[in-house]
Amino acid sequence: MNNPNVKPADGKLGIMVVGLGAVTSTFMTGVLMARKGLAKPVGSMTQMDKIRVGKGADKKYLSYSEIVPMAQLSDVVFGAWDVYPANAFQSAMYAQVLQEKDILPVKDELEKIVPMPAAFDKNFAKRLDGDNVKKCKDRWDMVEQLRADIRKFKADNGCSRIVVAWAASTEIYVAPNMKVHDTLAHLEAAMKANDTVNIAPSMCYAYAALAEGAPFVMGAPNTTVDIPAMWEMSEKLCVPIAGKDFKTGQTLVKSGFAPIIGTRCLGLTGWFSTNILGNRDGLVLDEPANFRTKEVSKLSTLESILTADNQPDLYTDYYHKVRINYYPPRNDSKESWDNIDIFGWMGYPMQIKINFLCRDSILAAPVLLDLCLLSDLAARAGKSGTQRFLSFFLKAPMHDYTKGEEPVNHLFQQYTMLKNAIREMGGYEPDEEID
Repeated sequence: MNNPNVKPADGKLGIMVVGLGAVTSTFMTGVLMARKGLAKPVGSMTQMDKIRVGKGADKKYLSYSEIVPMAQLSDVVFGAWDVYPANAFQSAMYAQVLQEKDILPVKDELEKIVPMPAAFDKNFAKRLDGDNVKKCKDRWDMVEQLRADIRKFKADNGCSRIVVAWAASTEIYVAPNMKVHDTLAHLEAAMKANDTVNIAPSMCYAYAALAEGAPFVMGAPNTTVDIPAMWEMSEKLCVPIAGKDFKTGQTLVKSGFAPIIGTRCLGLTGWFSTNILGNRDGLVLDEPANFRTKEVSKLSTLESILTADNQPDLYTDYYHKVRINYYPPRNDSKESWDNIDIFGWMGYPMQIKINFLCRDSILAAPVLLDLCLLSDLAARAGKSGTQRFLSFFLKAPMHDYTKGEEPVNHLFQQYTMLKNAIREMGGYEPDEEID
């Protein structure tokens, strides 16, 4: 069974990524190795997960590509922008996430992925100093140059479709300004007036992508496509958007573990989360203005799962704190600690400790792949606006805060949303039954 309203995944899919650092080089290397049969795309839902369709005698478990027409890894072409000129092979070696034996078999292909000069404003990432940067007269010129990049890449590589994803560093926090970010007309006027306070470089990438008919994925906690002006543009041009912030380590644990506390009707008095991280992301987040952007993203998860509105006796006034510390010796091997103070029968206190020694890029790479492939699928299914079914992959899922909408951060509710979107696009009935 399939849905005739979903266009086939014919031709090449260009995945153009902002940032060619540890996450992106790990992602590209893994896809190229998987294509050669030299590695497994472990952690990727689109490549490894199976979804039940039908019930009773008709029940069967199918991979995503058996339910909906997915772009194949063999059809993917990679492009990138970065403030540093290193190609994908140099970047993968420099990042030291993967061993040489897992990079060298695809060295020739990686060396051909050379980053285009980035649209960059040092005020939004003071710790970065690269010189592979566009010279732009103003924000509108920045948009026009990025649009030209997308068109050229698409033509040069014979791509039938493009997806653009942000996997670069976290920008400083930009508070939504409803005199600038409220409508597409106001956003465009601010770009043309070179408003360098309210218009972040990431917004220029997103605008350029949507203008060229390419879905845009925000993998950092930046204020970018989570503003009404971008929602308007996405709907007007019928191009999907998704974001924000890849859900990888500590927040993945939080979105999966908090439901245990809530489902069991245990109380919470405090949840303290701290991390050490040594890669380029950690360096950028060592700047307080950039950390503020990440903090807003990471703090939002718990508050939408354990709410005083639903259980005032259990979840009123609990203390929630998140810390990230830059620690160079760890490089990409991130470590997180969670101290959770809970209470049970008759109010007696208990504690839970979680220590996750993870690898940031190893967890982020499959998330980036899935978001790109599923955004491409959504575009071919004629979807526009925020793709809420992709919340499963994101720390701070986008939602319409102007109308009081609450994001879904509960991991298992997110997974149901994901499965049902795939089922529906494949022509099957949505299903709430637990597998």
